[in-house]
Amino acid sequence: MRHHFTQTIVDVLERHFRGSGEDVLASSSLLQYLNVKTRSANRGSKSRGSFANHYALYVLVEDYISGGFADHRSGEYSKYEGARFTDLFRRQRELPFGSKLQNHALNSRLNDEFAKYFPTLEQRPILRDLKEQRYWINEALLEVASDGRVVNIAKAVIEIVDAYVDAKRSAFESFLSACRSLSDVSADKPDEVTRFVTEQLQPNVDARVFEIVSYAILKAHFGDKSIFWGWTADELKEEYLVLYKTGRTNANDGGIDFVMRPLGRFFQVTETIDANKYFLDIDKVQRFPLTFVVKTNETPESVSVSLREQAFRKYRVQAVVDRYLDCIEEIINIPTLVEIFGVLSAREKLQEIMEEVVLQSMVEFNYDEPDEDADA
Repeated sequence: MRHHFTQTIVDVLERHFRGSGEDVLASSSLLQYLNVKTRSANRGSKSRGSFANHYALYVLVEDYISGGFADHRSGEYSKYEGARFTDLFRRQRELPFGSKLQNHALNSRLNDEFAKYFPTLEQRPILRDLKEQRYWINEALLEVASDGRVVNIAKAVIEIVDAYVDAKRSAFESFLSACRSLSDVSADKPDEVTRFVTEQLQPNVDARVFEIVSYAILKAHFGDKSIFWGWTADELKEEYLVLYKTGRTNANDGGIDFVMRPLGRFFQVTETIDANKYFLDIDKVQRFPLTFVVKTNETPESVSVSLREQAFRKYRVQAVVDRYLDCIEEIINIPTLVEIFGVLSAREKLQEIMEEVVLQSMVEFNYDEPDEDADA
C-alpha cells in the first residue's frame, strides 16, 4: 500500500539507512503496519486519526532507546526487566492528543490489529508479563535484514510517528483555525461558511470531523423543537429538545453517540452499510430503537433495502430480520444533513453551529490550548 505519507516514511528511512529506505520498508512488517496506520495523514482519507496504537508502540520503542539497547547496550535487551505499565501509561498520556488515551492498545489492541494484517507471522509487537505488569517491545521486529545486513529501526520508528503526529496536528490546527475564523464572520460570509461545512459532510472526510459536524447540525436542528409532557394532564410543561454527545469516536460507549432529552432518543454515527455493525449496535442497547447517522450519499430507502437483504442472507428467518429492522428508528444520510444545514443557515444559525464544532473538536482531539499566561 502506498499513500501520501508513505514517501515521508521512505524519506525518514533514507536518512537513517542511506540508499536502503525502500528496501527496509519492504523488509519490515512493523514499518508496513505503520504505513497502514499513517494513511490518515493524507487529507481526505477515510481512515480515522486515532493515536492509541501509534503511542503504545511509541512509548515502548522510546523506552528501548532510552535504555541504550539500540546503541551501546545492543544485544542486552533480553536481560532487561521490562518497562512498568504505569510509566508507559503515563508517558502516552503526555504525548500530543494523548491525554485521554486508555490502556487497551498496550494490553491487547495493538497486538490484535497487527495480527490481522500479518496473520501468518508469529511475532507480535508487545511482549508482557501480566503478573509483574512489565512490558517489552519485540526486538525481533526492530531488527530488519536489508541489503545483506541487519539494521535496527527503533529510532526511525520514533521519527515516523513524530512526523505523523505533526502532520495530524497541523491539519487539525488548520481545521480549528478555519472553524474559528468562519464562526467570527458567519453573519458576513454565509456562503463561505456553508461551503466549508458542506465539505465536511462528504463520504471521504475524517470520521471524527463528520461526527462532530453532524452533531453540531443536529443539535441546532432539534434545539428549537419542544414537547409538552408531565406526570398528569394538569402538570404538562414545555421542554425543548437537547442533544448530548455521549463519547468520542471509536469509544466503547455501548453504541450510543448522541442522546436526546427528554425523549430519550439514541443516535449512532457510522460510515458503513454493514448489517452486522448495525445489529451489533442494536444488541448493545438491548434492541432499543436507534437512529443511524450514516456517512453516505445513498438514500435512506436504499440503505434500508441493503440492510434487509444482508440480514435475510444471514438469518433466513423473516421474524428475526423484522425485529432488528424495527429497531432502526430513522436513517439520516449526508443529503439530509446538508438539507437541514441549509434550513439552519437561512435561520441564521451558522455561528451557533461553528462554535459547537470548535468546542467538540477540542474535546474530541484532546486538544489543550497553550496557556497565554504561562510565561507571564
